[in-house]
Amino acid sequence: MLRQSLLTAALALVFGFLGAGLFSWTGMANSQTRAYLLENPEILPEMADAWQRQEGERKLASVTDTVSEPFPGAVLGNPNGSKVLVEFADYNCGYCKQSQEDVARLLDSDPELKIVIREWPIFQGSEMASRMALAAAKQGKYAEFHEVMYRLAPATPETINQAAREVGLDMEQAQVDGAAPDVDRELASNYALAQQLGFSGTPSWVTSNKVFEGAVGFGALRKAIDSAGE
Repeated sequence: MLRQSLLTAALALVFGFLGAGLFSWTGMANSQTRAYLLENPEILPEMADAWQRQEGERKLASVTDTVSEPFPGAVLGNPNGSKVLVEFADYNCGYCKQSQEDVARLLDSDPELKIVIREWPIFQGSEMASRMALAAAKQGKYAEFHEVMYRLAPATPETINQAAREVGLDMEQAQVDGAAPDVDRELASNYALAQQLGFSGTPSWVTSNKVFEGAVGFGALRKAIDSAGE
């Protein structure tokens, strides 16, 4: 359904620009449109992809600075890295857990990579884990908690506390920090950013020039990072 919608929108956009009477803005294709599509069927996915890229760039332009600025300490890899990848993630998301191997490979292969994690707890029971993760960030142990929490997932009160103890958090301080106003603001901000960017689920990703969703694999993530500076 999403692909079909993208194709329809792309056709409207492309043929409108052509201005050759190939597409009717009422949605009714004329004979010229039909002939053109029969002769050039490859244009449909090409134009859908172009339209999707254009829409992503438009949405990203309004939040570029905000989305890449992490909650203090909520980063993986090089905190001063010249390459930035943003991930919207949820500890109870199976696809997020699946993507952790790809994220680890990216970090191992690129010392200049900084991954900003935006805690976006959209699954039942995951908000407590996100709050503990941000509390861990305040204690300088975000990356450690992030890794252990996915290993112990799904997030439950028991596994969250186990992860916190395993990485050596000050539990009393973590309980206070996880309920603090700055954590409330961070979670609310992440929900708003995800909505602005049009994300429908996790994991979702942002580079300086692209937004995309899903467990897309190491190759696609590497390509997105490498093309961000082009």
